Amino acid sequence: MTSKISVRQPAKKSLRKRVRSVALLEQLGPGLITGAADDDPSGIATYSQGGAQFGFGLLWTLVLTFPLMVAIQLVSAHIGRVTGRGLAQNMGQVLPQPVVLTLVALLFVANTINIGADVASMGAAAQLVFGWGEHAFTILFAVVSVILQMFVSYKRYARFLTVLTLSLFSYVALVFMIHLDWAQVGLGMLGMLGVHADLSTAAAVTIVAIFGTTISPYLFFWQSAEEVEELDHHPDEKPLTEAPRQAKRAFARIRVDTIVGMAASNLVALAIMISTAATLHAAGKTDIQTAADAARALQPLAGRFAFLLFSLGIIGTGLLAIPVLAGSAAYAIGETRGWKVGLDNKPWEAVGFYLVIASAVALGIGIDYSGLDPIKALYWSAVINGVIAVPMMAAMMIVAGNKKSMGRFTAGPTLSILGWTSTAVMGAAAVAMIVVAIV
Repeated sequence: MTSKISVRQPAKKSLRKRVRSVALLEQLGPGLITGAADDDPSGIATYSQGGAQFGFGLLWTLVLTFPLMVAIQLVSAHIGRVTGRGLAQNMGQVLPQPVVLTLVALLFVANTINIGADVASMGAAAQLVFGWGEHAFTILFAVVSVILQMFVSYKRYARFLTVLTLSLFSYVALVFMIHLDWAQVGLGMLGMLGVHADLSTAAAVTIVAIFGTTISPYLFFWQSAEEVEELDHHPDEKPLTEAPRQAKRAFARIRVDTIVGMAASNLVALAIMISTAATLHAAGKTDIQTAADAARALQPLAGRFAFLLFSLGIIGTGLLAIPVLAGSAAYAIGETRGWKVGLDNKPWEAVGFYLVIASAVALGIGIDYSGLDPIKALYWSAVINGVIAVPMMAAMMIVAGNKKSMGRFTAGPTLSILGWTSTAVMGAAAVAMIVVAIV
């Protein structure tokens, strides 16, 4: 009997582990995709600039933004799951309609500029890998993204985006391919290295850019909208105002999904900043303007394989971010106009929704051929995002605390404190952005 027991016990443990793993994976969805989309090529460029210019000195910014990012994305997800309505529609209940329309219009502009910068970076990365076809790849990536959103069902498309999140871990792998002084990394994460006084202005710009890149309005709209999509896709699930018994399980899933998604986002951002600090900054290569510049500069320092990982990561994250950028704008505009929205609809069933997606991507490509300086355009996009994020976050917090909208599921004390703190931090960042832009 003893031998039988000793043989079967590990099998039971192994089965339980597999069940837990499957259960965890089933809880990942909108939050994971949202967090991964935050590390788009434009974000990669920002984190690369931070590492190349200041070494490990700004790692603390990503430690600070993590709880704030988790809090505001939790608020966004809760609003969608509780009310069964997207963020723009809920904002219309606490802000005057002209204000909502103005914020949504600015969101569309900022997202379009961001799409343009992202597809350009993807095309440049593809040219670095294959040696040809920058503009051809730029158009190809954009067209493929639009076609997938239009003609692939939400369930399959969500799985596709979830798989694409794996491309982010090419940057985590990169960390283990280079020599690191982990003591310096730890000091940088604790904010104990500081930044040289002569670089204070440049450091301020980079810090503001990191905050603006990490906590962005398009992420709020996307995660809230995808919670509504999940409701539409599962007929047995209802908005919590209608089915309060589903709350415990729903909130548990949202917490796991959001925390894992934001942790993955910040872990990848840290990996990018650490890698570029240990290679580019150490070699004196501090003038990094784009993600492709970082990939190009890495090759002679970290080797061909590291260069390929970095370049392919740009393409993978871009394919993930473009639909989130275009889709969040489409959800926001569609909700304010009362259109039918959602990726489960066919193009002829939600014409306005898909027209916004196609227009955002087409205009993004147009920016690449317009003669505009993409770096300046992206900078002003960050300024717009930073400014409009503040009233949007304030409106979200008002909605989250409004019993008329949320019923018995208003935000609790901890989430409220963290959410309003995140709003205040972004308000300070917005002021800094404006001051830097004027000066």
